[in-house]
Formats: sequence, structure tokens, C-alpha cells
Amino acid sequence: MQQRLSFFVSTSVLALSLLLTGCPSPEAAPKGTPPAPIQEIALSAPEDSLIVRRIAAVGDLMCHSTQFKYARVAVDTFDFRPCFAEVKSYLAGADLTIGNLETVFAGKRVPYEGYPAFNTPDDFLDALQEVGFDFLVTANNHSMDQGEKGAQRTLDLLDRYGFAHTGTYRTPADRDSIRVVDLDGIQLAIVNYTYGTNGMPIPEGKPWMVNEIDTALIRRDIAAAVAQDPDLVLVFFHFGVENQHEPNREQKRVVQHAIDCGADIILGAHPHVIQPVEYFKTNQGRLDSGFVAWSLGNFISNQYWRYTDAGMILDLEVTKDTLRDTIFISDARYLPTWVFRGKHPMKKIHVVLPAEKGLQDSSYFYIDAEWQSKMQEAFADTRKYLNLYREIALWRVEE
Repeated sequence: MQQRLSFFVSTSVLALSLLLTGCPSPEAAPKGTPPAPIQEIALSAPEDSLIVRRIAAVGDLMCHSTQFKYARVAVDTFDFRPCFAEVKSYLAGADLTIGNLETVFAGKRVPYEGYPAFNTPDDFLDALQEVGFDFLVTANNHSMDQGEKGAQRTLDLLDRYGFAHTGTYRTPADRDSIRVVDLDGIQLAIVNYTYGTNGMPIPEGKPWMVNEIDTALIRRDIAAAVAQDPDLVLVFFHFGVENQHEPNREQKRVVQHAIDCGADIILGAHPHVIQPVEYFKTNQGRLDSGFVAWSLGNFISNQYWRYTDAGMILDLEVTKDTLRDTIFISDARYLPTWVFRGKHPMKKIHVVLPAEKGLQDSSYFYIDAEWQSKMQEAFADTRKYLNLYREIALWRVEE
């Protein structure tokens, strides 16, 4: 929750760049498992020496035109809060909730739009704030949809709402400031990059406005993050090929580079579908076994065909043993989600639902047999593709 976050710690990447050496040559990301000896030692540690924190992560937070048309309640007033009401308890309960904000807020100076050039009503952020989002990454292929003014106004609005953020910036100094979030005893550095901006130009002379994937930049940023002495470094990438369920060669190359440079946790977005998760052996990271989620899929959108209407909430529990100065991922689980797009009960609306509800005899009163079948399908699809490389536990839905 936002009131539990202490934010910012910053450093100059440029000042450090001359001190850095290159990373090893990237190659396919290795698979691994969490080291049992570390877990066993930590579990036997005195309880007061353990700090346990939860990180909840979701993928693409999108707002197509159908979504804001359904959410309109007055001429220029929108209520998106019901869209997330059924998953609020899962998001708000984490110590940090992070998502990929794949839109911009250019205001009423230009028409509200969906794809291909997004401009979302400000009220969308009311809903994200209410359900517990703390941190939003903003570097993605739609960062420049409304030009420089739209990108800058988005940052102003995120500050006004109290969201921590990274990925797009106002100034070179802002770009060179590494965001470090203090989760009441566990410090997490977060950096974010995108493969591009859909051909929308970044203003001439201002390449620092959007973090694009560049191995030299990633190397400098992770080194600058490590220099702040956080407990963990998290890298959020916007990359991959849309509608593909497995990472491609470029994703693997970029992720391996981040691992070689010291990343502990890596999250991905952009394909709009679920891709697998796996552990990896870190390189000078604080974790012995790091964690990568190749694509978290869509969390909310108007993409309603199979696989794109399914997403998840990834829940990582991190434990720090202050007595032995160790840290590890003590639990990893996920909640498959599905976006209902219909009447609820009289009004058309998009609602993110726990997909497991589709397996129960009595589901939501507005879900008919056809919709329930789609929920079941989304649940099975997410479980299948997420666990292609390494199975992690389901986050059970309360009865």
C-alpha cells in the first residue's frame, strides 16, 4: 500500500559510468531452483530476525475506447472502480503492488482514445489507487502516443495521485535517478525499459524521455542501482512478440544481459498473453536464485479473444534474515484472472475476476454458462503456459 512506501533514493548514472566494466556475453537464460539450504537456514532463524514482504505484480493495464465508454457516468466523469473490485483484496494486501501502465493521460485537450494512440481519462487512476497499486512502470510502446505533452502530463498526474513510477522522465537528471522503494526493511531498486514506441518519435535531443532497451544503458543503470546497496534489483521489460506464449531469442538475450549485470527479479510485459516463469542463477545479485516472469499478460483491456482476456496476479514473498544477512524468495504463487466484458447486471462493464471462480458451481450472478466456460478456459490456459518451465503454486480463491 502507498502509505507503507518510502520513496526515493537516487544516484547519478553518468557519474558512475566511467567506473563500470562490461558484463559477460549474454546467452540463453539458465534454469534453476531456489536453493534449499538457504531456505532451511532462514526458517530456523529467530523469528524477530526475519523480515517478510510481499510483492504483487500484474501485466498490461490498458484502456481501450470501449472500456471508457462503458465506464462513463457523466459527460466527463468515469468510474473504473468496479472493474477491479473483485480482485482488490489480492492487490491491496501486498507490501508493493506494481503494474505496467500501457496508456497515457493527455487530458481533455485532445479526444479520449483507445488503440492505436491511447489517451485515457484521468479517472482511470482513481481506480488503480483505490485497489492498492503503488508503483507503475511507464516505458512501453504507447509511451509517446500523445507526444511529449502527453508523456509529461502523465508523469505530473502520477505524482499528483502519489504513484511511484519509472520508465519515462522529465529531465536527464530524472532519468538518471534510480528509484529505490523501502518496503519497511527491504529495499527494492526498480528499473524499466521498452523495445520501442511504435514508431512514435521521441523528441529530438531528448532520448532520455523514454527508456529504450539498450545493453549499455541497462548495464549502467543496474550498476547505479547496486551502488545504492538495495536488497534487490527488479527489472521490468516491455518486450517480446504479441500473442506468443514463449519468450523469443531477443527476450532471452536481454534477460541474460540483465542477469549478468546483477538483476534479481525480472518481469515482462507486451505479448498480451501469459508466458512462463522460472528461476535463474544470479550473477552477483543478493538472491542466490532469481526469478523471471517472461510475460505477465494482460490485466485489463478490451482484447477479448482467447488468451488475451486472461492474466494473472503474481505474488512473490521475499524473506530477509537480518541475523545472517541473507535474502531469498520464500514463496511464489499466482492468481489466474479473466476479464468479463458484458452486463453487470444492467450496465455494460469490464471486470477483472479470479478465473478460478469459473470452476465453482455458483459463480457471479451475472455470469451465464457461456461466460463461465470462458473463465474455466482462461484458468486452464494460464496454468498451462505459466508453468511450461517451472510450476509454482496457485493462489487459492476464498470461498
